Amino acid sequence: MLAGQAVQALELRGFDRHLPTVVTGGAQGSQQINDVVRDALPWLLGHANVIHQCGPANAENLRQHVAALPADLAGRYHLTGFVGAELPDVLALADVVVSRSGAGTLAELTALGKPAVSRDVDELEQTARAFRRWDHQYGGGLRRKAVLGQLNEVANALDDHQTPAIEQRLYGVMAQLAGTAATMAWDSGLQRRAQDYYRLALRSAHAGADTLFGANVLAGMARQMLYRDRPQDALELVRLAQDGFRSLAGHRVRAVIHTREAWALSAMGRIAAFRRATGQACEALAAAKASDGTDEPYWIAYFDDAELAGVTGGRLLDLARQNPNAHAEAAAGEIRQALDRRGPEAGRSHALDWIGLAECHYLAGDLTQAVDHTHAAVAAAERTQSSRVRTQLGHLYPYTVGNGASRPVREARDRIRALLAG
Repeated sequence: MLAGQAVQALELRGFDRHLPTVVTGGAQGSQQINDVVRDALPWLLGHANVIHQCGPANAENLRQHVAALPADLAGRYHLTGFVGAELPDVLALADVVVSRSGAGTLAELTALGKPAVSRDVDELEQTARAFRRWDHQYGGGLRRKAVLGQLNEVANALDDHQTPAIEQRLYGVMAQLAGTAATMAWDSGLQRRAQDYYRLALRSAHAGADTLFGANVLAGMARQMLYRDRPQDALELVRLAQDGFRSLAGHRVRAVIHTREAWALSAMGRIAAFRRATGQACEALAAAKASDGTDEPYWIAYFDDAELAGVTGGRLLDLARQNPNAHAEAAAGEIRQALDRRGPEAGRSHALDWIGLAECHYLAGDLTQAVDHTHAAVAAAERTQSSRVRTQLGHLYPYTVGNGASRPVREARDRIRALLAG
């Protein structure tokens, strides 16, 4: 493989010697690569020679598609179902290789020093992003099995020999998928399973040298502890996360960690410390907005002004349950800001905002507003599969029980009961 002669491949194909050469495809072909190459051919051949290994089963269809190419472009394009004995020469000629990320191919390309675009890992990374976006929006466990299927695929790829660069990327994908599986699991009430996935995400982030995402995983673990009324455990996880990224950039991640810290402190009744941590979260988010964002990973983009307002409102609501006169109005104000900044497209968060706002008004004794917001909360909850949303909606039910003489309150109670029974 290392003894190929570029000049032999060039003479064999009759390519333009002044243009770079792109080699693409795989022994069995890749449908996605084939589709991209087919659609981009007129432009691509204006800039490069192309050797396209499309897989024997795909060759005829592609030949029909490219038959209409102008002669000057067609001379730069070589379509073949399979590259055989001449593969060493072809790879020697290649300036760029677009391929599936098989271990053998990647090892050969690394040895040859060829730039490579690895479709399989790219696709896994894109899939991990898509699942994460879906979970932030809708929650619940509808796609958890699909996430676990992708996790198995990544694990199988890691069992094979991979180049160090690909192995690190695969561990990064595993961390992302495991983190998503964890949030989906605990959003569905599977607490122990969620902890297993969080631990896998943490180990994978470490193996993939992604300290920042590791800190984010710890923040997720802290949130789970807070929902389980274990604020001291949550605070310890927050401290670990802060130690993990202390020397790293990432204002938005810093803001998330501070909100988890504030949450734990409010649950422990440390009001002054809660306000201090909330202020630090606001400062970190302001710094993130003032920067160009180039130092921030995609997975933290969800944390914006609306998210901060919603989280802060939720913590003030926790305090309002103990002292409505002191905190209910402030909690409602923060949650209204969240609702003003994110609509139904926010899915789970939108539903939780309406639930929180309704509870604020129940606590303040404003039944008219409370009932209106309860109806909005039920409508939003109907659009998500999140068990957490249904659990929080169930917390509104007791507020409707003691006011049976009021028809609007009864109607709100009936809507909650009907959704939770469904």
